[in-house]
Amino acid sequence: MSRIVVTGGAGRLGRSLVAGLAAAGHELVSLDRAVSDAAELAGVTQIAVDLTDADAAARAVVESRADALVHLAAIAVPFSAPEDVILRTNATLALNVLSAGVAAGVSKMVTASSPTVLGYHAPAGWLPERFPLDETTPPKPWNAYGLSKLLAEQTIQMLARQTGDATRFAAFRPCFVIAPEEWAGAPTQQGHTVRDRLDDPALSAPALFNYVDARDVAGFVDVLLAALPDIPNAEVFFVGADDALARRPLAELLPRFVPGSERLAAGLTGTAPAFSNAKAREVLGWRPTHSWRVELGETDRQDAALPDISRKDVLA
Repeated sequence: MSRIVVTGGAGRLGRSLVAGLAAAGHELVSLDRAVSDAAELAGVTQIAVDLTDADAAARAVVESRADALVHLAAIAVPFSAPEDVILRTNATLALNVLSAGVAAGVSKMVTASSPTVLGYHAPAGWLPERFPLDETTPPKPWNAYGLSKLLAEQTIQMLARQTGDATRFAAFRPCFVIAPEEWAGAPTQQGHTVRDRLDDPALSAPALFNYVDARDVAGFVDVLLAALPDIPNAEVFFVGADDALARRPLAELLPRFVPGSERLAAGLTGTAPAFSNAKAREVLGWRPTHSWRVELGETDRQDAALPDISRKDVLA
């Protein structure tokens, strides 16, 4: 059992992550702006702290006496605040928290990034070299949120160059997170329901139809923390479902929303997603266990079987 500190632990993804890690037998400490009465945090040590204050962040991390640290705290929605505020806040949080972890001697640290670092839907146009997208796809952020997440990835790389292998780092890019209550009809982060996103492809198109169950993110982080001493330092992983959040193949849908992508998307047949989780599967032995088809009871629909995409397919 490890003692794990999670920043942003009272947030939407944080609550599921904390609950999942606690269920796996770990001792959890949540650092967030305020203490929450969410049921998922029952029995979890919660500390209210302003992590944009470097001294306060350093004290909180030291006092947490953690074996591992997972950094989630951030302004989590693009354009939900002025661009300068998003960039300054998220970059400051990453630097403060991760530097505090190094100073406190925390040996394992993971930071949340985002698929938006790739820069899809840039106003001036965007096309990748290929689909599915993976960790070798060049980052091209076009807004402050995407840039701030790329800076978080670069922060762990910077710190790894300072500490060598004494501290083990990784970053993960979770796809559009769906919390357990949202399968039952609670609004998603964008205010509409999961069924709304399926009924109207235009709602899922901004995320390229990607998604991941929050419980699968918790399982991924648990596996990742255990593997950190044995994998290259400061690795980056996509964390997504095995299928797309769409009732039609992306070979049909993506060209409607990503101009010029017809040829690139042609191989995304059946239920294949636009983002590959093959690296996490092959390096860590992780794979998601939740699918929208099962959660919403639509397993009898056409193309309900999940794809099995190998790493060699991704790199072809």
